[in-house]
Amino acid sequence: MTALPLIQPQPARARASLARSARTPFALAALLALGACTSLAPNQKVDAPTSDKYLETPPGWMTAAPADTLARGPWWTLFKDPVLDQLAPQVQVSNQNVAAAAAAVEESWAAVREQRAAFFPTLSADVGVTRSGVGGKNSSSSSAATTTSSSGNRYSAGLSASWAPDLWGSIANSVSAAKATAQASEADLANATLSAQTTFATDYLSVREADAETAILQATIVGYERSLKITQNRYAAAIAAKSDVLQAETTLANARASLAALVQQRKQLFHAMAVLAGQPPATFSLPQGDWDSSSVPAIPAAVPSELLQRRPDIAAAERRVAVANAQIGVARAAYFPSLALTGDAGQSASSLSRLFNVSSFAWSLGASLAETLFDGGARTARVDEARANWKEAVANYRQTVLTAIQGVEDQLSNASALEEQQTQLRDASQAADQTEQIMQNQYQQGLVAYTDVVTAQGSALAARRALMQMSLSRQTAALQMIADLGGGWSTQKLTND
Repeated sequence: MTALPLIQPQPARARASLARSARTPFALAALLALGACTSLAPNQKVDAPTSDKYLETPPGWMTAAPADTLARGPWWTLFKDPVLDQLAPQVQVSNQNVAAAAAAVEESWAAVREQRAAFFPTLSADVGVTRSGVGGKNSSSSSAATTTSSSGNRYSAGLSASWAPDLWGSIANSVSAAKATAQASEADLANATLSAQTTFATDYLSVREADAETAILQATIVGYERSLKITQNRYAAAIAAKSDVLQAETTLANARASLAALVQQRKQLFHAMAVLAGQPPATFSLPQGDWDSSSVPAIPAAVPSELLQRRPDIAAAERRVAVANAQIGVARAAYFPSLALTGDAGQSASSLSRLFNVSSFAWSLGASLAETLFDGGARTARVDEARANWKEAVANYRQTVLTAIQGVEDQLSNASALEEQQTQLRDASQAADQTEQIMQNQYQQGLVAYTDVVTAQGSALAARRALMQMSLSRQTAALQMIADLGGGWSTQKLTND
C-alpha cells in the first residue's frame, strides 16, 4: 500500500501550505476524482422463464383481472366462514415465525441506514488529563541518601474529523445491496405470513371436516348399536347364529376405534392452530362447528408473467439478484485508489486555566491516497466470487419462477380432477347407503347372511368418509392455489426507501 503523508501545517503557515498543496498535480487529480463518482456495478437484465398461458388450464377457467377479489383484502374471506374470518388475522399479529421475519425486516432497514452513514464525515471529540512525573536518588556524604522528584498534569481537548469520498461508488453499491436485502426481507416476511396463514386456514378446514366426519361416525355408531341389538334379539330367539352377534360387535368396535382416532386427529390440528396463532393450546378456543363442504371458491388464475408481481418468494429471489449485482460493483471498486481526508484541532496545556488560550491551540489537515500495488490476485478473486454469486442468485431466481409456475399448473390440473372425483364419490356414497339399507332389510327377513350386512355397512361408511375427505381436498386445493398465486400480495408493497 502507498499513501500520501499526512499534512500537518503549523498555525502560522496553515493557509499558505494548503494553497501550495492544492497546486500540486496530485492534489489536482484528487479534486477531479471527487467529481467523477461512478457506479461499477454492471447493468445486467435478468429474464424470467415465463409464458403467456398455462398448459393445464381447465375448460372455462377464468384469467385474473386487476379487479379480482384475490387482489383485494384478506383472501380467506373467499370461504365465507365467519369463524375463519375472525381467527385468521391472529396469525399475522401473534405468530412467532412472522414476528421473527418482521424483526429481520427492521434489522435489514437499520443496516441500510448504517451503510448510508458512510457517505458522511465522521466527527469525534476527546478530552483528557494526564499526570506524569520523574524521580530518583541523589548521593550525599551523609549515611542517608536523598530523593528528589517532580510531577504535573497535562490537560487536552480536541476535535477530529475524517471522510472518505465515495469516488468509485463502493458506498453507493453497498447501500443499494443493503436496500435490496431489506426489500428481500420484506418479501420474506410476506411469504412467511402467507405460509402461516395458509397452513392455519388448512388446519381450520381440516378441523371442520373432522367435526363433520365425527358427526357421521357418531350417527353410524348409533346405527351399529341398533344393528347389534337386533342381532342379539335374533340370536336370543334362536333365529341368528352367534357369529352374527360377534360380527356386529366387531363392526361397532371398529367404528368406535375410528371415532377415537378422529378425535385425536382433531386435537392435534387444534394444537397446531393454537401455535400458529401464537397461543398455547390451553388458551386457544375452537368449539365444534358446522362446515360448509360445498364452499369451494373459484380462484381466477393470473397469467404466468403476473406471478412475478404477485408472489413474495419470487420478489425475494429477484431482490437477491440485485444484491449480488451491487456486490460486483463493491468488489470492482477495490481496483482503484481510495482517498481519505482528515482534520484535527485541539488544545493542550499544563493547567485548566491555560487550556483554552490561543497559544495552546493546534490543528492539522491531511489527505491520503492509498492504492494496492500487489495482492496476489485477491481483488480479482473477489470480483470473480461476486460474479459467481450473481450467477447463483440468477439461477435461484429462475428456479423459483419455474417452481411457482409448476405449483399453479398442479393446482389447475387438480381443480377439474378433484371436482370429477367428488361427483363420482357422491354417487358412490348414495348407492352405498341404499345398499346398506337393503341388506339390513333383507337380513331381518332372513334372505341374506349377516356377512352381507357387515360388508354393506363398511362400504357405506367408507364412502361417506371418502366423500367428506374429497370435499376437504377441493377446499385445500383452492387454498393452495391462492398461495401459489401469492395471496393478495404484490411487489407494490415493497418499501422503496
